[in-house]
Amino acid sequence: MQETPSVPSNSSSHSQSVLTIQRQVSALGSSSTGPTSLKTSSTPTPGQLKTKVPNVRRMRRIISEDAEWSLAIVPLLTELCIQHIVKNFQNNPILKQLPLEHQKKVLSNLPPELPLTVTANLIDDENYWHRCCIKRWSVCHVSRHGGSWKRMFFERHLENLLKLFIPGTTDPNVILDLLPLCRNYVRRIHVDQFLPPVRMPTPLQGEEQSDSGSEGEGSEPEKDHYQLQTLVGGLKHLEELDLVYGVKDCGMNFEWNLFLFTYRDCYSLAATIKACHTLKIFKLTRSKVDDDKARILIRSLLDHPALEELDLSHNLIGDRGARAAAKLLSHSRLRVLNLANNQLQAPGAQSLAHALAHNTNLVFLNLRLNCIEDEGGQAIAHALETNKCLSVLHLGGNKLSEPTATLISQMLTVNTTLVSLNLSCNHIGQDGGKQLLEGISDNKTILEFDLRLSDVSQESEYLIGQVLHANREAARQRTLNPGHFSSPTNNCTENSVG
Repeated sequence: MQETPSVPSNSSSHSQSVLTIQRQVSALGSSSTGPTSLKTSSTPTPGQLKTKVPNVRRMRRIISEDAEWSLAIVPLLTELCIQHIVKNFQNNPILKQLPLEHQKKVLSNLPPELPLTVTANLIDDENYWHRCCIKRWSVCHVSRHGGSWKRMFFERHLENLLKLFIPGTTDPNVILDLLPLCRNYVRRIHVDQFLPPVRMPTPLQGEEQSDSGSEGEGSEPEKDHYQLQTLVGGLKHLEELDLVYGVKDCGMNFEWNLFLFTYRDCYSLAATIKACHTLKIFKLTRSKVDDDKARILIRSLLDHPALEELDLSHNLIGDRGARAAAKLLSHSRLRVLNLANNQLQAPGAQSLAHALAHNTNLVFLNLRLNCIEDEGGQAIAHALETNKCLSVLHLGGNKLSEPTATLISQMLTVNTTLVSLNLSCNHIGQDGGKQLLEGISDNKTILEFDLRLSDVSQESEYLIGQVLHANREAARQRTLNPGHFSSPTNNCTENSVG
């Protein structure tokens, strides 16, 4: 009797718990967005009740309508510090105190527009200066600047300032203030434009003033171009100076004074290059340099401790300037001399030949587009019979003919250092071509021989080309197997000594 009332109490409590669970499950099913509804049996088993108990963790859902909801985690403190350093780098540059990995992150996020006073002597990272160069110039040939982006940036930046400098108008401190920032990185200056000072219009003085306006074309201006002496004196690593005194894109404002290299410019430049003891390459082209100005410049280069290349091509240099250049060959370590497209004649070439016969340094000589004729060409050919260092000679466009070809043919039979010879655009003729063929047949060192537009027969050109091909192939074999070609010579020497 006592067990009978306990059964309905247990069954009633059990049925209440089942109803409660069913309500929860039905509530979950109604809140879901799926089209199917959860089906429950009227009398679920205890095992089914266990599996249908809701999991609280699965009840979290992404609310797509909440615009502020995000899965992003809080950034690290180091990242916040790096962002702060980048943001305030201009006023408080912090770089060297950071670990290397953090320095890379800071440099990769720095903008390229930062002032040079902040970045010049602090940042050496090439990637940063690469971004600066690409940002500023669309075409960048870093190979012309030693493969360094930082060097390229400062050299081109300095060149742009020099090209746009107007004497008497531009403040000189614009360039001088850059000197402490770039002195350790600039090794080459290439300026193809020097602007003259602004000429103020002069009032007419009565009726005697010429209407043509041509009387003052040859007069020198009151002020000269920018003087490089102070700038070059502060660049302690400068090795190359490439200058053109002229104006580009002058258009309808053309005047001869825009292309005038004055005597004051010449004396100032001579003092500049004389004081620069690290200068290895000096080029002054297309600047109307005549004999007098060439002598002034060359006099300052005598006994220069480092000069190796001199380029005065496309000027107005004659025989007096050539004699000065011949003297320079005897008083310097010059290896490259370029006097192309000047006004050299036979006396000037003879002076160069006399110096060339005893020279032991010069390896490249360019005299194309002059007028040395056969007298000058024969003198140079005689000099090369004793010269033991010159490897490249360019005599194209010098009115040479058969007599010069005869002596060059004799020279080729004894010369063992000449590698490249250019006689194009002359009047060698068919007989001269045959003589050159005889001379080059006994030569094993020359690899390039240009005879275009020299009136040489096609047969001679073809046979000379065959000799050059054989010489190049032998040179290639010597490069690949140097020991194979040196051993027979050594054996012959030993046998002769024995």
